[in-house]
Amino acid sequence: MSPHALLVHGAGAGGWQWVHWQRVFEAEGWHVSALDLQPCAEGLAATQWSDYLVQVESALLRLPEPRVVIGASLGGLLALAASPAVSARVLINPIPPAQWAAQLPKRDLSESEVLWHSAGRFESTQRAMQDAQAADQHFAFRRWRNESSAVLRAAYAGVQVPESDSPLLVMASGDDEDTPPALSVAMAEARGASLLRVCGGHLAPVMGPGAPAAAGMALAWLNGQLSRS
Repeated sequence: MSPHALLVHGAGAGGWQWVHWQRVFEAEGWHVSALDLQPCAEGLAATQWSDYLVQVESALLRLPEPRVVIGASLGGLLALAASPAVSARVLINPIPPAQWAAQLPKRDLSESEVLWHSAGRFESTQRAMQDAQAADQHFAFRRWRNESSAVLRAAYAGVQVPESDSPLLVMASGDDEDTPPALSVAMAEARGASLLRVCGGHLAPVMGPGAPAAAGMALAWLNGQLSRS
């Protein structure tokens, strides 16, 4: 049976973020589900960390085995916190769990929503994706959405995650200013994870020109893990 991968996007993004990774994985016969996290019924401002986590866990339970979960940034923390059994986890520049959260750069989350869509500027996308092609920058700029500040406040305050026996790969970008690579390295070492250092900033391994190569490296690691299970 072909393996299944659940891809969990970062804050303000969506399943569209994974277009490069989907192509790489599907070309190798994998089934890929790119999740679109949804706000709760009361709206984005009322959405909590638990609302997103239950969506990730429910999506995993719908996938047959063998299944893996891959998450970037906020999605990386969600992928690590999700409780259903998986064959492996891949975290890309993840917001780290409680032990390291206090070392994250401070950000203003005082409003009910982070206005990446309704008040976003293309220049901000260019800075966040400075190593990406112009077409990819425009593709992302048209698709960013606002994000729940409550979800991000919970993540930045520190989320306790359960221990897991499933193999773990942490990918850390050398120029990441949102999740400093030292935090990803420390987390990987503490949890006995494999570590893969990549070039670029926070979004580069998923949305930059090196995204297909990063996906290929993660895929090679996953195939190795599944071959031993």
